[in-house]
Amino acid sequence: MTDSILKAWTEVVQPLLRRPPECQVAALCFRTEGDETKVLLISSRDTGRWVVPKGWLMEGKTAAEAARAEAWEEAGVKQAIGDDQVIGTYSYGKRLDDGYVSPVEVQVFELDVIETTDLYPEARERKRVWVKPHEAANMVDESGLQALFQRM
Repeated sequence: MTDSILKAWTEVVQPLLRRPPECQVAALCFRTEGDETKVLLISSRDTGRWVVPKGWLMEGKTAAEAARAEAWEEAGVKQAIGDDQVIGTYSYGKRLDDGYVSPVEVQVFELDVIETTDLYPEARERKRVWVKPHEAANMVDESGLQALFQRM
């Protein structure tokens, strides 16, 4: 009897309870200074940990356009060159207002930053820093994002 309960739990009930991952987009912003490449990290608003600009898909925008919009809103990236190619993905658990942790898969788009500004929508809520990719890999928590920085 316990084998059939366990089988029902693992094959029927658990899959029904699992949510498919939500989708977000992120901008991996970089710039070249001489022979050196640096990447842009921003602090998260809730915990202050280091992340890249990211957010939800936006109606009327492609995923790449939404990533570019997040780079503006969260980091003040005023002008950048990028394309519609996803350069990688990473996953994390987003804590929702009700306490539930929702799985999120983030599609990452690369932006070659030409110009930033100190006046942007979330300037008072976040810090930003330019660091070498290997330093960024040590500063972020998500292993998939660490791997993207280590490949640079």
